[in-house]
Amino acid sequence: MTDIILRAPLDGWSTSLSELPDPVFAERMLGDGVAIDPTSDTVHAPCEGQVVALPDSRHAITVRAAGDLDVLLHVGLETVALGGAGFEALVRVGDRVRSGEPLLRFDLDATALRARSLLTPMIIVTPGFRIVARHENRSVRAGDVLLELVGHALPSGTPPVVTTVSVSRRVTVGLEHGLHARPAARIAHELRSKQASVVLRVHDRAADARSVTSLMALGLTRADEVTLEATGPDAAIALEAIARFLVEDSPAPSGAFTRQGRPHAQRLATEENTFVGIVANGGVAVGPAVQLRPQTCAVPEAGKDPTQDASELERARATVREALEKRRSSVHVTHSELAAAHLELLDDPAILATAHAALAAGKSAGFAWRRAIREQVAALERVDDEYLRERVADLLDLEAQVLLALGYTDVAGIPTLPEGAILLASDLLPSQFVALEPVRIGGICLAGGGPTAHVAILAAAVGLPMLVAIGDALLSVREGAVVILDANAGTLRTRPTQEQIEQAEAALAIARQQRQRALARACEEACMADGRRVPVYANLGSIEEAALAIAHGADGCGLLRTEFQFLDRSTAPDAEAQYLAYQAIATALAGRPLTIRTLDAGGDKPIAYLPQIVEENPALGLRGVRTSLRYRELLRTQLRAILRVRPVGQCRILLPMITDIDDLVAVRAELEALTDAEPESRAISVGVMIETPAAALLASKIAAHADHLSIGTNDLTQYVLAMDRGHPDLAARVDGLHPAVLKLVAGTVEGAGVHGREVAVCGNLAADPAALPILLGLGVHEISVVPTAIAAIKERIRSLDEAACRSLARRALECATATEVRALELT
Repeated sequence: MTDIILRAPLDGWSTSLSELPDPVFAERMLGDGVAIDPTSDTVHAPCEGQVVALPDSRHAITVRAAGDLDVLLHVGLETVALGGAGFEALVRVGDRVRSGEPLLRFDLDATALRARSLLTPMIIVTPGFRIVARHENRSVRAGDVLLELVGHALPSGTPPVVTTVSVSRRVTVGLEHGLHARPAARIAHELRSKQASVVLRVHDRAADARSVTSLMALGLTRADEVTLEATGPDAAIALEAIARFLVEDSPAPSGAFTRQGRPHAQRLATEENTFVGIVANGGVAVGPAVQLRPQTCAVPEAGKDPTQDASELERARATVREALEKRRSSVHVTHSELAAAHLELLDDPAILATAHAALAAGKSAGFAWRRAIREQVAALERVDDEYLRERVADLLDLEAQVLLALGYTDVAGIPTLPEGAILLASDLLPSQFVALEPVRIGGICLAGGGPTAHVAILAAAVGLPMLVAIGDALLSVREGAVVILDANAGTLRTRPTQEQIEQAEAALAIARQQRQRALARACEEACMADGRRVPVYANLGSIEEAALAIAHGADGCGLLRTEFQFLDRSTAPDAEAQYLAYQAIATALAGRPLTIRTLDAGGDKPIAYLPQIVEENPALGLRGVRTSLRYRELLRTQLRAILRVRPVGQCRILLPMITDIDDLVAVRAELEALTDAEPESRAISVGVMIETPAAALLASKIAAHADHLSIGTNDLTQYVLAMDRGHPDLAARVDGLHPAVLKLVAGTVEGAGVHGREVAVCGNLAADPAALPILLGLGVHEISVVPTAIAAIKERIRSLDEAACRSLARRALECATATEVRALELT
């Protein structure tokens, strides 16, 4: 046995690897260790040893200590993308170093601004060593004791495999930043489940694919050629998997917001006592800050008896299933789709297989269930897709529901809220939201989360202002402090002056009065001052929202999002299930128009049970109708369900992501083939979404084959401006009132008018008070917004004059920036 002490390589704050916003490190795929949030710019040797790896990017260094212990020091996250800018190596590979000797120097401020995170992990990458003491969650200085280890290196290589199967393959590395720590860890992790020995060879160097340190030491860069040699029963499978890792380049984009939020934006904003987040739902609120702390529910690992524990878990799942079934069929506070998704997860075969294996190993029912859920959470968090990562909350929600049914009452942790509370939390589960009595909440701010998470959709449905991805510093806001949440501007002011509070409260009082007046007239038609009627429809996703929309005066549904039926499940919904969902909403709308958008999958909404196609840029890949036309039976099933809805004529079809006529013609052909069996449905109206510059520019051509057009300003804006609306550094600039976007809206209306087609706007821009008169002035015929915005939009329309709107629209088209447009006033 060897006792080893590793010392802090930097000044700063030590923290658990679990806090890192990167699953490779957080899930310890590279190995165990600790992280430091640095306040100094020089990396020191954590122990005496030899430098065995130092990439050209100089963002990381590996030191080999006594006993063949390899220690990786990785400055920040995704800093390999900086290409060495701001980094200076003070040693070379092969150098012997003393404990505390300077190894690297880096520009702290520049790296903080450009890297995903400054958190610097120190990882034990050699198997066989066990950490017996950690010095985490405290301030440290370089040289302080950080980790104490015992153990020794395991024999190198892998156990011999008795087989004669041997294969080899030569590939070209496609990884943008070469074979650095993250892809190396993924390769080693992939081999854990394979019976195969794999070696990578380049020139005169070789590396065991199970050894992360060896892989990184190869120094492979993009375009390098490497030979893969595999031996064992799973040789071919292992070789294919590793080749895929090396050839495909799919790292998370640097700077993309994660569940950890935007640390550097957060640091800058905190100096002014103002946090910046991503808007999940607009609005303003003033109230006391209430911190919702995550509950630590202790679950015993050891079970009583495998049979008894299995029975307990089955009873708990049955209890949860019954509750979810009731919730799915109700029109109460939560979405029926959410309950359906949780039901799918409750019976997911992968989750159950893991849980049953743990039960068979003598684990308790609670421990087995938690392990099964957490394995799936880890799998999702390894996916470089924000939408999928936001589904983590659904898994954790289901974990809590089953643990609660097993009798762990401390899992909920629901506090009593003061009136108008501004709820602050790391993340929020949908079931927690429901249990918190939303009527008592003034607004929500989350350190993590995302704008398409289920809880964000729930908050939007009841009109609660909400910001997400603010960053963990949010959790330090003082409990009970009066704060101002301006979700329209994406800010939370944590130490407002008394004058600012009074101004905000006065504005809120006026807004409440206006809202009450609007609700009182919600069911009246929205006619402009000169008499022009403007239908105001609702964007819906469920029967619950349909009931809410009618209560707020909706003239119908301008956009029914159907993808929630297809996501978060293991198989596609059949025609009967879809029909029942559509018919229920049609019935709730009591004859009002129902516009059903066909499956809008792909991009940020991948479908788990469809073949996964690797796309370099999913936003430009198989999205919307392209996915439907690739999987024709999926499209036909959905069209069959829509055609069954009664009364005939209430439904309209809307096709997403149309860029040219061919796709529209192809869908019409499928529809005609189906209506041959149901002649009375032949007159169904088919429209298209205008979401790309191509569609807007070809509006007159498309309108010749479409019955109506609907502009999706969310996608149209990001495609026109070439800015991802979820990007933390760009989100504030993705403004649909940019003159370039408005010119395409004007062109769409003009093109549709050639064939007498009406044009709706169903994106977020439709609910923007500043945008509404411009859209109407450009000739938009219909508006479709979230249910809670309908009454206010109708009231705003009543105050507008068409001639004044046209004048405003003409001036807006002459502006150079969105800022100039927003500065315009009605005359």
